[in-house]
Amino acid sequence: MTGTLYTRTDPRLGEFALRTLDPAADAALLHSWVTHPKAAFWLMGDADVARVAAEYARIAADPHHDAFVGLWRGEPAFLVERYDPARVELAGRYPARPGDVGMHFLCAPTDTPVSGFTRAVITTVMAWLFADPAHRRVVVEPDVRNTAVHALNAAVGFTPAGTVALPAKTGLLSFCTRAQFAAATAAQPQGPDTVDPQDAVAHLTPGTWARANRLLVRKALAEFSHERLLTPEPVGAAPEPGASAVYEVRSDDGAVAYRFAARRLALDHWHVDPDSITRRRDGVELPLDALDLCVELRGALGLTDRVLPVYLEEITSTLAGWAYKLDRPEIPAAELARADFQTVETRMTEGHPGFVANNGRIGFGIDEYHRYAPEVGRPVRLLWLAAHRDHTTFTCTADTDADALYRAELGDDALAGFAATLTGLGLDPADYLYLPVHPWQWWNRTAVTFAADVAEQRLVCLGPGPDEHLAQQSVRTFFNVTRPERHYVKTALSVLNMGFVRGLSAAYMEATPAINDWLADLIARDKVLASTGLTILREQAAIGYRNRRFEAATDRYSPYRKMLAALWRESPVPGLEPGRRLATMASLLHVDSAGGSFVAALVAESGLPAPVWLRRYLDAYLTPLLHSLYAYDLAFMPHGENVILVLRDGAVERAIFKDIAEEIVVMDPDADLPEAVHRVRANIPEGEKILSIFTDVFSCFLRHLNVVCTDAGLLTEEEFWRAVADCAADYAARVPHLADRLARYDLFAPEFAHSCLNRLQLRDNQQMVDLSDPSAALQFAGTLANPIAPYAPRRAA
Repeated sequence: MTGTLYTRTDPRLGEFALRTLDPAADAALLHSWVTHPKAAFWLMGDADVARVAAEYARIAADPHHDAFVGLWRGEPAFLVERYDPARVELAGRYPARPGDVGMHFLCAPTDTPVSGFTRAVITTVMAWLFADPAHRRVVVEPDVRNTAVHALNAAVGFTPAGTVALPAKTGLLSFCTRAQFAAATAAQPQGPDTVDPQDAVAHLTPGTWARANRLLVRKALAEFSHERLLTPEPVGAAPEPGASAVYEVRSDDGAVAYRFAARRLALDHWHVDPDSITRRRDGVELPLDALDLCVELRGALGLTDRVLPVYLEEITSTLAGWAYKLDRPEIPAAELARADFQTVETRMTEGHPGFVANNGRIGFGIDEYHRYAPEVGRPVRLLWLAAHRDHTTFTCTADTDADALYRAELGDDALAGFAATLTGLGLDPADYLYLPVHPWQWWNRTAVTFAADVAEQRLVCLGPGPDEHLAQQSVRTFFNVTRPERHYVKTALSVLNMGFVRGLSAAYMEATPAINDWLADLIARDKVLASTGLTILREQAAIGYRNRRFEAATDRYSPYRKMLAALWRESPVPGLEPGRRLATMASLLHVDSAGGSFVAALVAESGLPAPVWLRRYLDAYLTPLLHSLYAYDLAFMPHGENVILVLRDGAVERAIFKDIAEEIVVMDPDADLPEAVHRVRANIPEGEKILSIFTDVFSCFLRHLNVVCTDAGLLTEEEFWRAVADCAADYAARVPHLADRLARYDLFAPEFAHSCLNRLQLRDNQQMVDLSDPSAALQFAGTLANPIAPYAPRRAA
């Protein structure tokens, strides 16, 4: 037998090693492995010993393919193949990069499986591959049906890139860079010592950066024009309504001219062709640069000396995130539309459709981006702290308690381990509550800012929890991928993102479960809401640690009061009926690089005419929002990330609303609500209540969905808005007892106040809105023509 090539000691399972495979001497052993029923995906189930020997002799003779026997504690225990994917297996089937290396592995079948063994094997194989500095990315293509290995691959850093047709199977093409492997397997947050600095910025190339800039400049021109911060002038004759024309915007000093082709659609939407945009100074063409645009137009945008540098940092981070998404292999929209819930979640590319600087995440280093950004799709284990009850508040819904929640979320083994850690320190577990923490928050804030509490054992770090989670689009909320039926966990994260530092206030969280109980009961008792199928994901429990020293030194808005809190939100998985699947509503706006749209794929799958498909969606989404307003003065924040759609055969069956306690508002300060729910009451001026539909639904979401649907040829613009009008009119006909309120807040009014999002961020990008008084911060820019007014039902004389 050949000598050992590589050795790794696993902290729990001991020594693993690799040696070169001997085709003749190892044939009988390999035959017993590859023909076992558990090795069905190895595709050698009917081979005899001679065929196995011949196959591995062929591999040994191939200069681009080799094989190895893996040892555990000195005994053969797994098989590994290494190959050049540009020449073997995947040649011509994917965009190869220098430094790519392919890999297969197979664990020997056993009747006495060892917990964690397969994970230790793949970790050993990956560590061996990356020990060669020439290897920059590992490529795998497991059978699409092999879900067990997909989960294992994800655990060590692989990101799926779509399917690939191979001679004997359909493979799930997946990639893992050195940085991704380090991020997925390191016990501590990544930094310069553990992430290859070149790999960390491999997506920042001239080509991807230029494309990201073009796309973000397009969005900036479109949304800033929509908000009337910019006034594009037509070049040549005035265009016909809805027709494409060329427009020009000039810099503050008039020296730089941006020209672009665009169509003006309903709600003063500027549909800009990104490939048409040019930028010239004194007739000389310049590259498109979103940072330069902000500086050149800072006067028009109202960017002050205080706000501008931070805004430029947010724009830079947004560009970098877009470059990452452009660089990774794309899943076509038609394929993505049939993917699982979390694949769809991590493949969203646009972010909030209205905000230009929508992926700031200021506070993340590049290493932390690769670890925690939602689009990277890296599983994360949350850290858990024991927080002393004297400083900690725990509240929950009426149907649970702390002990039941912890048992359901952590399991008996983890709880026993936590208790043992505390008793080992001479502490009584009964004096503590358990609090989940974002790993970034622990390393960068809690362990430093709360050092006194750690030293005095009011906070005790217990280590990572048992489950792996995926960050959602909101960055600080996590979905449990180990046990999907368990709760989402929303954590405090002191990172600046889209106008707020994303902390959670311990005091503010205290009422969260009661608010959710109240709303869930209201929905269950209301016949109109129940008939739409609407449900919410209740935030069942909240926990917050109060640092009294910082509370004494700060006001209620201070980020120092929002560093250590969390909540548990129900998962949609247990309530999912057979034959249904889930997708974030943000996916309806997703368009791939070839122009394929997610919503068009759903319509095609459903077999329904597009107007029928759209109406089913509106009945599930818009009708509950209308009834909440007219029956209860209740408004949600129903943007794409806050709504989950339940799909059946591609059609929308019902909607699930989430992010409840921080976002809902009852727009009547005197509303008769339980005392624990009073926090959601707000004094909203009469004229602004209807903006919860006109702005938050029509302008912030349906405006963009209209463009996607018309571009895909599903409907005309008139057909789209007529469907919205018909849904609203049919709702009104169902609730004659609300006729006075329908007249007071007229959905078919000719126009409405134009409330603007980017103006909020451009004015103050660190605290856009006071959640206790959301109306006070609104920024208006004239009025918008109501796109459903032309289709108003005839009123009786």
